[in-house]
Amino acid sequence: MTSSTRLRRFFASIMISGGLVLTAGASAAELPKSMTWSSYDVGSAGYAEASAIADAFGKKFGTRIRIQPSGSSIGRLQPVLSKRADIGFLATETFFASEGIYDFSTRRWGPQDLRVVAGRPSSFGIFTAADADIHTLQDLKGKRFAYVAGNPSINVKCDAFLAFAGLTRDDVDAKMFPTYANAMSSLARNEADASCTTTTPSHVYELEQSPRGIRWLEVPADDAEGWKRLRAVAPFFQPYTETVGAGISEENPVDILAYRYPVLVVRSDTDADLVYAFTKALDETYDLYKDATSVMPRWDLKQAGVPAADAPFHEGAIRYLKEKGIWTDEAQAWNDARIKRLNALRDAWQKAVAEGDGKSDEEFAAIWDRIRTQALNSL
Repeated sequence: MTSSTRLRRFFASIMISGGLVLTAGASAAELPKSMTWSSYDVGSAGYAEASAIADAFGKKFGTRIRIQPSGSSIGRLQPVLSKRADIGFLATETFFASEGIYDFSTRRWGPQDLRVVAGRPSSFGIFTAADADIHTLQDLKGKRFAYVAGNPSINVKCDAFLAFAGLTRDDVDAKMFPTYANAMSSLARNEADASCTTTTPSHVYELEQSPRGIRWLEVPADDAEGWKRLRAVAPFFQPYTETVGAGISEENPVDILAYRYPVLVVRSDTDADLVYAFTKALDETYDLYKDATSVMPRWDLKQAGVPAADAPFHEGAIRYLKEKGIWTDEAQAWNDARIKRLNALRDAWQKAVAEGDGKSDEEFAAIWDRIRTQALNSL
């Protein structure tokens, strides 16, 4: 085997395993020479965006990045918690883990002390069939609403929209569908009248082209009471005006919501200088990766470095964002409240563990639900 053949095989093996080795430019003293990031599976938007940013880090700083993909929320988060990954390119599992709910409500988990570095906004909204005579969120009362079985990431966002309107799942005709695809396409089949998702899946374009048509329900940014109710369910949402999607354009924008995907996550005890250096590198390489996909421009820190997010921002990221004039008093107030909520839940978890000692898993779940609710109501 020739040396050139061995070299080609070496680089091929790195790419297949999710690693990226790139050389060019002087290395950045502030960054490690190598890093490991966790992300969604190969082929996902999260993996593609992590790869583009890793490529930029390599080109500018010579930093070696290994991307560790996983199809499960625990598979993406565990490497961060166990210090086998420096950064997680995560999604709503960040919120679930920081709250100690769903997969993270069992005794081995509980609320995790996580922090956000940055995260590009990804819009999310409630869409309806245009012929369903639903024009506002309040009009959803009594209507057929499609949920996805076993998908809390989608369902908790839908519930947050309902909360904005002063409704709960009990106020709609909730229809549970076995898969995401089945739920999203249910409107075109006239099996539901509304659901919630991002603005660009194929299913919403199919609804737009169907005889029923599509409508997105707006979420007024100035409705303070509505936002208070929404953020009690999902504090990671922020107002967002979307111009891309089915039935949406620059000429026909819609005021909906945005959450963070991917959201860059670290442990709270991650070295502040490392997080500062990473945030700075993310900013300084922006021009190298911003054209990699249609949504990569949203990694501009003016959009990606501000609340709301799934967990509080890390002090190292805040330090850099302050230097750039991006971090405001309003952002700090949000972060302080988010840390207060997280700490209250972590204290509540200790009480639940103590009270649940020797109890069955079902009894412990009821104890945690009660004590968690009490903690949130006390804020």
